[in-house]
Amino acid sequence: MTRYAKLKQDCCEANRLLPARNLVDLTFGNVSVVDRRLGAFAIKPSGVDYANLMPDDMVVLDLDGNVLEGRLKPSSDTPTHRCLYREFHTIGAIVHTHSRNATVFAQAGIPIPCLGTTHADYFSGEIPVTRLMTESEVKGSYEWQTGSVIVERFAELDPITMSAVLVQGHGSFAWGTAGLTAVETAFALEIVAEMALKAMQLNPQVQPIPPHLLSKHFDRKHGPNSYYGQCDAAPYSESTATSQLIVAAGDSPVVTLPSEAHKP
Repeated sequence: MTRYAKLKQDCCEANRLLPARNLVDLTFGNVSVVDRRLGAFAIKPSGVDYANLMPDDMVVLDLDGNVLEGRLKPSSDTPTHRCLYREFHTIGAIVHTHSRNATVFAQAGIPIPCLGTTHADYFSGEIPVTRLMTESEVKGSYEWQTGSVIVERFAELDPITMSAVLVQGHGSFAWGTAGLTAVETAFALEIVAEMALKAMQLNPQVQPIPPHLLSKHFDRKHGPNSYYGQCDAAPYSESTATSQLIVAAGDSPVVTLPSEAHKP
C-alpha cells in the first residue's frame, strides 16, 4: 500500500458514482480529489469505463502536473483540474460532467437562474457561465485555458459559496470539500438545471426568487449562524460525518455521502 492509497480509493469511489447519479453518458465526465498535505491529486484515467474502474487505475499527479503514481494516462481534462486546485485553495475535489440539463445551459451560454429555494439550498445565486474561449486559447493549452476562463469568471465570486460553473459551449464543473461532496454538488447542479429549464418553458417570464429568500435558504445551511440539520452534531470529518442523498426518481440507489458541518 502506497501513501496515495486512500486518495486513489476516494477518487475511484467518487468517479463510480457518476453513472449511478445519471450524470454521465459514455465516458464524458471525471472526478479528481486533492490531498493538500501530500501536494497531490488523483484523477480518473482517460476513456476508461466507470464500471471497470479500480482504485489502482487512478492516476496521481502533483500540482505541477508530474505523474507520481499510475500506469494509465490521466483524463484529458487534468490540466483544468490542476489549474482550479492551484487557484481555488479551499476546494478538495472537482467534478466535470456533460450532464444533460446543465450542459443545455452551457451550450446556450445562459446562467442557470435561481428560481426557487431548491437552488438556494446549494448555491448562493445564479450558476455563472464563462465567456467563449478564443481561437488562440483553444489552439494553445486548451485544457489549462479552460481552467483559466473559469478563474477569470470567478474574479468577483467566491468558490466556497458558488461551487459550480458552466463553461460556455462545453459543460459543467462543480466542486466540494471531498470527492463525494463534489459529486453531491454536481448532482444538485443537474437537478436545479432541470427545474429551471422546465420552469422557463412553462413560464418564459419567470423571475428569480428575491434576494432575501435566496439568502435565507443559503445561510440557514451554509452561513456562520446556520441552523439547518443537527447543529449539535460533531464537526465534519471525512471519517465520521455522513449524510443520506436520497434520489426520488426511478430505481436509483440510495448513496451515503459525506456531509459538511451542520448538514444532515
